[in-house]
Amino acid sequence: MPRTITRRTFLAAAAAVPVLAQATRTKRIAIITTIFRLQSHGQHIGDRFMVGYPFEGEWHKPNTQVVALYVDQKPEGDLSGARAKEFGFEVYPTIAETVRCGGSKLAVDAVVIIGEHGEYPRNEKGQTLYPRYEFFEQVAKVFEAEGRSVPVYNDKHLSYSFEKARAMRDTARRLKFPMLAGSSLPVTWRLPELELPLGCEIGDALMVGSGGSDAMDFHGLEALQCMMERRKGGETGVKSVQLIEGAAVWEAGEQGRWSKELLRSALSRSDNLKGFSVTDGRPQDMVGTGVLPGLVKDPWAYFVEYRDGLKATLLMLSDAVGDFTFAARVKGKAGIQSTQFLLTPDPNVTYSACLARKIEEMVETGVAPYPVERTLLVSGVLEKCLDSRVKGHVRVETPELGVEYRAPRVSQYCRT
Repeated sequence: MPRTITRRTFLAAAAAVPVLAQATRTKRIAIITTIFRLQSHGQHIGDRFMVGYPFEGEWHKPNTQVVALYVDQKPEGDLSGARAKEFGFEVYPTIAETVRCGGSKLAVDAVVIIGEHGEYPRNEKGQTLYPRYEFFEQVAKVFEAEGRSVPVYNDKHLSYSFEKARAMRDTARRLKFPMLAGSSLPVTWRLPELELPLGCEIGDALMVGSGGSDAMDFHGLEALQCMMERRKGGETGVKSVQLIEGAAVWEAGEQGRWSKELLRSALSRSDNLKGFSVTDGRPQDMVGTGVLPGLVKDPWAYFVEYRDGLKATLLMLSDAVGDFTFAARVKGKAGIQSTQFLLTPDPNVTYSACLARKIEEMVETGVAPYPVERTLLVSGVLEKCLDSRVKGHVRVETPELGVEYRAPRVSQYCRT
């Protein structure tokens, strides 16, 4: 029978993940979010720190307490008041009051910023202008005024603007507080459990995703990046990007710009194939049979050229798949390396527990488990790809994306 993994056993397993610091007192958390209603990121992530979450076969209750909440918008179904009453905290009218818990001094041990969902304007690129940067700046002003700071997590993109995203990273460096950011995909379960060796030589790589907005494309790009950053020499930045769509995507495949073999391997990891696989009840070789062009109404291809010469592709094929899968050729590894980034079903979306674990780790240890530069780079790649689209799908040089960092030595994704 499988051995039950207790929390004590988990914390002692340094080879698997960094050991969390011994808890001396409950960590006080302030949540800054756009909305807090059912199925919003604010609710998914915030509730993990109120009621706990499943982890390693147990129910895990973090050594945290949500003590303050700021909600920018309160649409129908808002849960902020009910949660505040249930868990004994206040919903404050401003961000400064929230991180000070209504007093005159910084009164929390960590800040969680969740700028996702809600009614916000969109720009000509199709980006929703979530006020993540503005939320962050208001928090940082309190830190600067008091000469003290605490760890900050920022959900998803740092910002729709690379300039703003870079300013956020620079502020964290200047004020010397740990910062974590990004998507849940890099830390969710992988089927099978694949991690590319640190310092490996990648031949080429391809990610397949589902979506249709800058939010879902960000998921795909960051999942791709968490694999690419492990290559030999570490991350040195992106030289150029290009976004194409429609028939040009299939033409690029025929020309060899992206690999049909990698696509076939990535699709073999999908648990959510569409089309004939649904109507006939049997899986099919979508690449070999040539059904994809007829099935996918609006394919998008993101081409990323790194400064060290490596190239990678994200294909968004929403009418063909409903999940995210990856494939790559790696020197010294037999065959194509491929996996699925598992997204568990609504409403519990337990993959957010994997992300909550990483936030908790930073709150407890004061060290971000992986570099915020990953999210900084991906925020820039997405923005510049959307620039490519607006400019007629041209190749865009990206000298500003010279973001350098090293991937963590220890794998950060959840294990089965």
